[in-house]
Amino acid sequence: MNPPTLVQCSFERHADAILAIFNEAIATSTALYDYRPRPPESMGPWFEAKRRGGFPVIGLEDEGGALLAFASYGTFRAFPAYKYTVEHSVYVRADQRGRGLGRIVLQELIAAARRADVHAIMGAIDASNAGSIALHERLGFRHAGTLPQVGFKFGRWLDLAFYQLLLDTPAQPVDG
Repeated sequence: MNPPTLVQCSFERHADAILAIFNEAIATSTALYDYRPRPPESMGPWFEAKRRGGFPVIGLEDEGGALLAFASYGTFRAFPAYKYTVEHSVYVRADQRGRGLGRIVLQELIAAARRADVHAIMGAIDASNAGSIALHERLGFRHAGTLPQVGFKFGRWLDLAFYQLLLDTPAQPVDG
């Protein structure tokens, strides 16, 4: 078996697979604080927002072209002074977890952020998600704070932990 291939995800090739990964996470985990599966028509606007913002959607495909994992980032907060900060997400297909695929796509996402002159990458992780927290810490993310009981899912309150990676970019940040 060949190693997975890094790809830039597109709506045409990957929308259905990304939607399936999202919806599995919604139904079975606290990785997404959603209650109901997302409909197929949600993917067009999702990809369009990534395109408009110049935000990457990086995937890993097996040799048959099936999507195994993906990572992306987007706007952290919609105020101009946050222009060097993004919020990212990383998802691995349920049957592929534990193989190091999340690390691969997250490392590539960090490299893309550097090329885009991002300075701070933020991750909002359910505080009970030990696997995701460990992955982020291995890649240099540091705990930046926890918001207790801000979510409610599966009959319990959820704490949201923020993890941050500071990059040495941009070389010459500017106001405005």
